Amino acid sequence: MKQEFKIGNRQVGSDHPPFIIAEMSGNHNQSLDRALAIVEAAAKAGVDALKLQTYTADTMTIDIDEGDFFIDDPNSLWKGTSLYKLYQEAYTPWEWHKPIFDRCKELGLLAFSTPFDETAVDFLEELNVPCYKVASFENTDIPLIRKIAATGKPVIISTGMASIAELDETVRAARDAGCKDLVLLKCTSTYPATPENTNLNTMPHLKQLFDCQVGISDHTMGIGVSVGSVVLGGTVIEKHFTLSRAEGGVDSAFSMEPHEMEALVVESRRVWQSLGQVMYGPTQAERPSLKHRRSLYIVQDLKEGDVLTKDNIKAIRPGAGMPPKHLDEILGKRVRRNVSKGTPLSLELF
Repeated sequence: MKQEFKIGNRQVGSDHPPFIIAEMSGNHNQSLDRALAIVEAAAKAGVDALKLQTYTADTMTIDIDEGDFFIDDPNSLWKGTSLYKLYQEAYTPWEWHKPIFDRCKELGLLAFSTPFDETAVDFLEELNVPCYKVASFENTDIPLIRKIAATGKPVIISTGMASIAELDETVRAARDAGCKDLVLLKCTSTYPATPENTNLNTMPHLKQLFDCQVGISDHTMGIGVSVGSVVLGGTVIEKHFTLSRAEGGVDSAFSMEPHEMEALVVESRRVWQSLGQVMYGPTQAERPSLKHRRSLYIVQDLKEGDVLTKDNIKAIRPGAGMPPKHLDEILGKRVRRNVSKGTPLSLELF
């Protein structure tokens, strides 16, 4: 499996800055104007791509207000509503996709989506999306995985809740159906997630196990977890994005605001730049600093024949004299000429 590939005009891989995705989800609050404002804010923050979710309430579930279809989990952000009503509120109208994608293109952003059923894949193919994202809750939907993979485009899959056996089945299905470029995103499917439940150390294992790129779909608050993922080999970062958490929306409580997204872009790229390679010794930039190391200097005026002692030799800055490791070797030796205070110690002096 290739470890580097292109999504649209962006190179994705360890030799390039992290590919950062702003997830709009339902944060448009059913306003196209707000959706377009989110696009503009994402572009200004410096992300690489904006992602939508493509579904309708009817492609997600059925219209029942009770039992399995009613959210009564006391810890859920969406407690007290049915799945159908939640998706009615959160979905992005399909007729909005083109104007949103067009605005992304104008601003230099890649635009793509998460399809939740096969009709959504067909629709997104008409819009010529550059890649596809599979959500955690769909990562065991093998027919959908095959449909997406058959497009031949890069596929990004969130791994939330999936066991190794389930991921093995998912990855095999994707590759067998034609997926050549794959990214697995470490994901914790709670909203918001906590750092304690994130387990970033899984990322290198995922990369080794499935021979693909890895990244994170991050539902924690702040940027620390996402930035940390880069150190462990993450090449893709996905974060939910909104104009303002205070303005509400189905996913706003765990979404990033523009200033936070901008900080994520800057800091994740700084971390990527810092990774470099295994290296010891001074870098080219450090070489001028070598002169400021400690070294041995004469610290008193001496006459020919005087004995070198700890009183008249010290390890001080700068570094023009002999290294301090030679101090014990030269104690007790005599100077062969007059030497003034501040002279760097050298073999020719004794």
